[in-house]
This record gives sequence, C-alpha cells and structure tokens, in this order.
Amino acid sequence: IDIFKTSVYIYIYIYIYDTHTSTHIHTCIHTENVLNRVHLDIQVGEHTNNYAEIAAKDKLTELQLRVRQLMEQVDQVQKEQNYQRYREERFRQTSESTNQRVLWWSIVQTLILVAIGFWQMRHLKSFFEAKKLV
Repeated sequence: IDIFKTSVYIYIYIYIYDTHTSTHIHTCIHTENVLNRVHLDIQVGEHTNNYAEIAAKDKLTELQLRVRQLMEQVDQVQKEQNYQRYREERFRQTSESTNQRVLWWSIVQTLILVAIGFWQMRHLKSFFEAKKLV
C-alpha cells in the first residue's frame, strides 16, 4: 500500500491509499471535538488514474495513452466478468441446495402423512371391531 498525504488544510487532511492488489484498508479517525464532519470519497477501478499525469511521467504519446486506457478498461471488464461468474456459481449452489432441502422436506411430509393415515385406519378398525360393528 502506498500512502500519500497530499494536502493539509486547517483541520482537513487528505490521504490517498493506492493499492495494486485487493486488500483491506483500515483508517482510524479520533478527535476530542464532538462536532466533526468526515467526507469519504472512494474511487475504484480505472477511473482512479490521472491519465494526464501518467502521460507526462512516462512520456507517452496520445495513441500510447489511449491504448493504456483501453487495456485498463479491458482488465476491468474481465474482472467484472469473473466476479459475475463467481456470483452465478454461488447462486446456482444456493439454488440447488434449496431445491434439495425442499425435496427432502416434501418426502418427509409425505411419509408422515402416510404413517398417520395407516395409524388412523388401524385405530378405526380396532375401534369398530371393539364395538362389534365390523
């Protein structure tokens, strides 16, 4: 993680966290004053890059810069596709698990219903035999 403290104004601190891989960033804000305002601006993906600064630093032509932008957009699309595939797989697993549980629940209900029906028939048969109606 690269941390850049870019600006300090009166009671205003601006920090930029630049990570090249997925990670967790923890920031602690502590003050004695109760009345504070915190503005959190999160930029993710290719929109965080300042391409004018990149072009000046790496001395890129306009075409090279545009190719770099397109490559980063392609990477972002691939990441989004992979994420959507992962979500689809998880949803499919959840659906299959739910369907299996519903199937077993219906089988158990059917077995209980058959068992109670059998018990009622035996009980009524013995009742009628005891009353000598059958």
